[in-house]
Amino acid sequence: MGEGLATAEALAEDTAAAQISALKAQIESVFLGKTECIELTLVALLARGHVLLEDVPGVGKTTLARALAASTELGFQRIQFTSDLLPSDLVGVSIFREDTRQFEFKPGPVFTQMLLADEINRATPRTQSALLEAMNEEQVTVDDTTHALEAPFMVLATQNPLEFAGTYPLPESQMDRFMLRISIGYPARGDETDVIRRYSQSDVCEGLAPVLSRSELLALQGQVAEVQVADEVMSYAMDLIEATRNSEQLVLGASTRGAMALFRAVQALALLRGRDHAVPNDVKVLAVPVLAHRVLGVGSEGGSGRVTEAVIEDLLETIPVPA
Repeated sequence: MGEGLATAEALAEDTAAAQISALKAQIESVFLGKTECIELTLVALLARGHVLLEDVPGVGKTTLARALAASTELGFQRIQFTSDLLPSDLVGVSIFREDTRQFEFKPGPVFTQMLLADEINRATPRTQSALLEAMNEEQVTVDDTTHALEAPFMVLATQNPLEFAGTYPLPESQMDRFMLRISIGYPARGDETDVIRRYSQSDVCEGLAPVLSRSELLALQGQVAEVQVADEVMSYAMDLIEATRNSEQLVLGASTRGAMALFRAVQALALLRGRDHAVPNDVKVLAVPVLAHRVLGVGSEGGSGRVTEAVIEDLLETIPVPA
């Protein structure tokens, strides 16, 4: 009986590895030369988290989001955030119907499974905050009525640097809802040449077919919770969390929500790498994308810029890594 259970677990691990590998390979076929960005995005997907793609315009943030959506059998909505966007434009509104003499709720685009919030910082903080409940609790409350969102629910938001004209800083509470912040950066010359040639012919995302069904994705998300995190790895992660709170270079350290996000992300990365257990290097890989946007550097605004990333990297150099 024990051998049968071990065999079943091994088969499940092999299936998970094959499914994740297929999903990653398809996205890499259109989003060239950015394996690390793709892996981090998949970590958030597997860990039921949300992603903030932050970089200058035109480096492929929207392409990555569209490729992920096209490769999964999930509902997809894209919202172009603008300064005149209202909260009701996101979550929906109750409309009075003359024929029934009752209010009828018309759901907004947030009622999907994968939401692309394009240029989220072009909307006002009031509109941005309309996503808080959806991102944290997977539900929306309108007119004292709570509407559940269908699982899985993921927000992929893109953001241009805050100094660009017509943008608003994301509130700290909004930043804290994103499991990871990812900076894409410019592609290598060879990859950029291939992108230019391919985009001149057609939209590279149009031909993508789903390689992962909704039920398969939900099963993978369930497997993430089964990944073992040894006490030594947990202690290492908590040493880092406490170091952010005690650092003289930070006026605000990582929250408990940040610690929980790091834990789930570590489990997801282990599964993505084909392991049933986490290792200390998983913490090191994820420390900056999970924590840097949640802390506040001395003399800086929010978690923006590269100041907080450098602080997290410095802390990793000083904290002993368990064997």
